[in-house]
Amino acid sequence: MENTRFDLREAMEQFQGLCLMITPERNVPKDIITDIRQIYKNIQDQLTKISGAKQLLEGKYRQYYRRNYQREKEIMEIAFLAKSLYSKFEYTLREIEAKSKLKDRGELFVASPQRILFPWFQSKRNQIVLLKNLERLSKLDYKTRFELGFERRREVIQNGMRSISLFALLGEIKLIDTLQSRMRFREYDITERYKEDEFRGALTHLREISPSEVERVIRRFMDGSEFLKLRFVLLRIRSQKDLEKEIVHSTENILSGMSVGEVRVLSN
Repeated sequence: MENTRFDLREAMEQFQGLCLMITPERNVPKDIITDIRQIYKNIQDQLTKISGAKQLLEGKYRQYYRRNYQREKEIMEIAFLAKSLYSKFEYTLREIEAKSKLKDRGELFVASPQRILFPWFQSKRNQIVLLKNLERLSKLDYKTRFELGFERRREVIQNGMRSISLFALLGEIKLIDTLQSRMRFREYDITERYKEDEFRGALTHLREISPSEVERVIRRFMDGSEFLKLRFVLLRIRSQKDLEKEIVHSTENILSGMSVGEVRVLSN
């Protein structure tokens, strides 16, 4: 498990670097696309290998096995990040292909303004990534166990720990610029600046975290006087059903009706 974990780290670093090279504005060499798909397959094979070893240790050798929680957390984060990056990669390739076809016909590519079913983000790409992240969070609540006789059984982990925090900040353009430049995000977090005076995002949590902790994290990137000039909305979701609720659709109206400096944690 330790050897595979080391190999997994190296593959993940290479995978991240290659995925960052894929943007709709670039011509992507076919060999890079092939490398990304091959490395992703390699990562999935290594994750399967680790999972199999863990199941064997928890089953046949459970009296000798001591769980390494730090290692499990790292592997879980790598698995989540790999799937998130690969989803963005595949979506970007489809976008590049669509632009290429239109260019060949002498047409301009214009992003469709069509209504999105769960409209937290204006960007369709961001919305798809958000839905994919929610789907993966729900899948993380399952693990496969080997019982006696080597029968496979799926067990639900009822902890309710994992969630996504949706946030929106509204205020003066310079303050939003400052906050956006200071904040540090992980690859599977999502941010969007559709309006100059509004900044939205989705922070994915692979462990239990309260809305007050998220608020403190965001406050750290601005001093108190600056933060008091913004309007801040925070909402925690755990499934796609949460996105369908009226409170998500009403966020824009809630923001515009708030006082400057007001912080509101919405209940879903």
